[in-house]
Amino acid sequence: MDLRIGIIGFGARASLRTEAHRPGEGSRIVAVCDPSERARQEARAFAPDALVTDSLDELLAADLDAVMVLTPDDTHAAISIRALEAGVAVFCEKPLAIDLADADRMLETARRTGTRLYIGHNMRHMPVITLMRRLIEDGRIGEVKAVWVRHFVGHGGDYYFKDWHADRRRTTGLLLQKGAHDIDIIHWLAGGYSARVAAMGALTVYGENEDRRDRVGERMPDWFSVDNWPPASLTGLNPVIDVEDVSMVTMTLDNGVLASYQQCHFTPDYWRNYTVIGTAGRIENIGDSAGGEVRLWDRRHRGFAEADEVFPIPEVPDAGHDGADALLIAEFLRFVRDGGPTETSPVAAREAVAAGILATASLRGDGSAIEVPPLSEDLIGYFARGQVDAD
Repeated sequence: MDLRIGIIGFGARASLRTEAHRPGEGSRIVAVCDPSERARQEARAFAPDALVTDSLDELLAADLDAVMVLTPDDTHAAISIRALEAGVAVFCEKPLAIDLADADRMLETARRTGTRLYIGHNMRHMPVITLMRRLIEDGRIGEVKAVWVRHFVGHGGDYYFKDWHADRRRTTGLLLQKGAHDIDIIHWLAGGYSARVAAMGALTVYGENEDRRDRVGERMPDWFSVDNWPPASLTGLNPVIDVEDVSMVTMTLDNGVLASYQQCHFTPDYWRNYTVIGTAGRIENIGDSAGGEVRLWDRRHRGFAEADEVFPIPEVPDAGHDGADALLIAEFLRFVRDGGPTETSPVAAREAVAAGILATASLRGDGSAIEVPPLSEDLIGYFARGQVDAD
């Protein structure tokens, strides 16, 4: 029998619907909730037999097995908690929340109600990341001691500065909103969580642009174009812009690994560069999708040297985020049906949120290091067991 899935938020990230709506193959979308008439019309066209409503209460009363919360970041916590309280399994798009207390409340609610919670950190399924993790786990670079990440966000102006993402009331900041992915992967590759963070950042380009307009009713694909260049020439930016367009954070992890993450939203290219250094070598990706490669150095060299070994990033079927979205939703649906361990982790999602929020506080303060408050051992244990109580 197909799992009955509800979607809350039928906007840009609702592209995941194609992975969840497989009637006769294990899951179908039977309900959609969105306040936008445009979104509801699109939902009716996509799933004519589904309940389409602007009422969350009506959706949660539709006898659902799970919901996918694909709404703006500032609504994740309240909506997810409502669904968890109703006993409906939750897929929550990253970041978990924009406030650390809300993130902890989500985990606590899942623990108290026993309702399954899954977070959409799809990068844990990206081929470039799984390749690098395999090399680390195989011992090819020894024990990880440092991770450096540079994120060239070449589409930053179109993606984040023409709508609600540019307003810190909706996101806290892009070091959280965009950086939560990379911080989670830094933690995953390094085998630890941030214990202390310090950051710097500024709004250096987009804040000076006075061409603003309200884009209510529009979505990013409506205005996106690679021809929107140079960054200072972009038009129709969000009326409120108070998030940083360049930022950098340093992290001390609880296992002693040192890490850094840099993010810039006005580069001409768009990709992530990871460098992971261990006691017996290092790896680095050049390109982060099919056609790119992961390079490994495991011998001593005089000066610059070509990699000692090169690993092509595997090609995958044409799907969102290099196939990661399909794997993400498949894992979520399996988790809803059968439970068990998952590659993603609500605890890890919380730790990425904590690091991103406190790094943002540091960069908006004096750049001093801030300690990351630990999660309770009870919650850590519960989620480590696959969201089941101890015997």
